[in-house]
Amino acid sequence: MAECPDSSYPPPLTLTQEQFLLSTIKDWTIQNGLAVRPSPTWIPEAVDQKAVLATNAPVTIFPSPFPKPCFDEARAMQDVYNELYAAIASNEEWLGNIMEELIDVDDFISSLWKVHQAVKQEGYVQPLSLGLFRSDYMIHAPPGSAGPSLKQVEFNTISSSFGGLSSLVASMHTELLSSPPGCPMTYPSHPFLDGKRPPQNPAVETLSAGLAAAHAAYGPSKPKPPLPLCILFVVQEKERNIFDQLALSRRLISVHKIPVFRVVTSEVLERTSIPSGNPSRPLIYLPSHSPSTLWEVTTVYLRSFYAPTDYKSQRDWDARTHLERSAAINCPTILSQLSGCKKIQQVLAEPAGPDHLSRFLSNRDSAIIARLRDTFAPQHDLSPVGRGRELALNPETAAYHVLKPQREGGGNNIYRSSIPTFLRSMSDTEWKRWVLMELIQSPAAARNTVLRSDGQVLSGHVIGELGIFGTILWNRDGTILHNKEGGWLMRTKGRESDEGGVAAGFSSLDSIILY
Repeated sequence: MAECPDSSYPPPLTLTQEQFLLSTIKDWTIQNGLAVRPSPTWIPEAVDQKAVLATNAPVTIFPSPFPKPCFDEARAMQDVYNELYAAIASNEEWLGNIMEELIDVDDFISSLWKVHQAVKQEGYVQPLSLGLFRSDYMIHAPPGSAGPSLKQVEFNTISSSFGGLSSLVASMHTELLSSPPGCPMTYPSHPFLDGKRPPQNPAVETLSAGLAAAHAAYGPSKPKPPLPLCILFVVQEKERNIFDQLALSRRLISVHKIPVFRVVTSEVLERTSIPSGNPSRPLIYLPSHSPSTLWEVTTVYLRSFYAPTDYKSQRDWDARTHLERSAAINCPTILSQLSGCKKIQQVLAEPAGPDHLSRFLSNRDSAIIARLRDTFAPQHDLSPVGRGRELALNPETAAYHVLKPQREGGGNNIYRSSIPTFLRSMSDTEWKRWVLMELIQSPAAARNTVLRSDGQVLSGHVIGELGIFGTILWNRDGTILHNKEGGWLMRTKGRESDEGGVAAGFSSLDSIILY
């Protein structure tokens, strides 16, 4: 196992070495699909009217050091986290009590809850739920600590992305580390890299196997005569991160032999239907390229509908209701999506009050539950009687916190000194939408070089965020049919950047060398 690298890592590059390495990486990313569609902010749509252009995903030049005990612990906890959030999504009463605090002050949460209520009133016909989850962590090493520890940033229950591209970054860095000295795909010599490789990253295999498990659990076709079965990806308009998604669908098609189709949110109601005379409510898909062929959807995988901006009109809300009320296994259901709210994370992390973890993980050993609890960072609500308001409004204590809304996708948080002024700009009622979380104190920032998608090359001090992927398929009665951990995502950002989303433009894809 590698020793912790010193300040000499990564090895310095001459200008000629850097240019040669960057040129090689640019070619490798396109050759292997480590790519994204270009942003319209630097390639105007008028220049790429037919959407044929692609560019490298933002990537680091070198793999980043990461402590092996923390990596192993994150992996060990993933199937426990899968089970925890499946149990939360299955307990409508508990989840609903928490949502009651938000639905009056958060229109998005309120609208999601209304979809669930409408389908519940009619009656759900599909008891199975699929979760493709990702738990994100940072290394916590405050001054005076005995060593680095693992603290959770958030738990993602919808559109947990970059499984496809993260495995490619690990492959790229592995190839750079494996080439004979002097070959184009090689690094300068450095003791930390000598004989080292990133750990295996089976994210694509794990995520696609989860979708395949749901497809198999769906059972036979429900209409008569029976229809061929498929999986449907629901995606955003003009999706830039399409190659990440195609890595999953390609494996489903080539390895699992399952047909996969894609439909953008605005075409869900046009391309899918539920036969009115069939009480099973199968979801029927009509491909635009083959209007004479009908398919029955076993599994709906949402890579959209996770943010308010995905719902541009009532038609989009009707489409989400349409999918939820169908017999297709939704990944995720509305309840699963709501279980990923930051408010849930805060309630679970409360040191006083009910022991929610022991309740939801009653079949788990107390030592495992304690290890899971150790991954929580301190969090507070902003109720008048809680400590959160005092911490948030005092500039000295606010400097060590982040304010989080109930949103996904990056770019939504309020940090440090901005917190008091921001809170005072809104009514007390609106404060309930937010959760105050103690900032994770990363170790001394390492250095790396980043190749951005627009060709910019940036070097400097960086910090990283590790995500662990997991999949779980469960019945609303609590029966778990499939629960697997597998694959990881490393995102690296400049030390001066607070936000961490790759798609939002804050981070770059990375891999790791364990020490």
